[in-house]
Amino acid sequence: MLRGAALRVTRPRVAVLHAVHTHAHADTESIIGAVRRNLPEVSHQAVYDCLHALTAAGLVRRIQPAGSVARYEARVGDNHHHVVCRSCGRIADVDCAVGEAPCLHASDGSGFAIDEAEVVFWGRCPDCPVTEGNHV
Repeated sequence: MLRGAALRVTRPRVAVLHAVHTHAHADTESIIGAVRRNLPEVSHQAVYDCLHALTAAGLVRRIQPAGSVARYEARVGDNHHHVVCRSCGRIADVDCAVGEAPCLHASDGSGFAIDEAEVVFWGRCPDCPVTEGNHV
């Protein structure tokens, strides 16, 4: 994957890519923890640099729902969306509702070459029941 994206293969990049693949929607601190289990000497900055390079190369996608820190996922190359729990912050993938990437057809693109649409659904996950006064 790394060579195919014209990136040098380094131990930190391989470890970060593996962490993102095994921990969907993980934040940077979680990724650092996962990487350090196998590569204890890696610095915070090295992980940030790897995430930046992997994102720029299109191997990793960075998302940041409102009120959340940046999170990373390995599902790239499609136009899926996310659902976020208002209570615990859990994030799950949601495929487009109709056809292939229908959200890429804006009613007025203002001359932009649109290549991604971000739709975030909000609600409560099955582990966070709706109670009186906090329903969506």
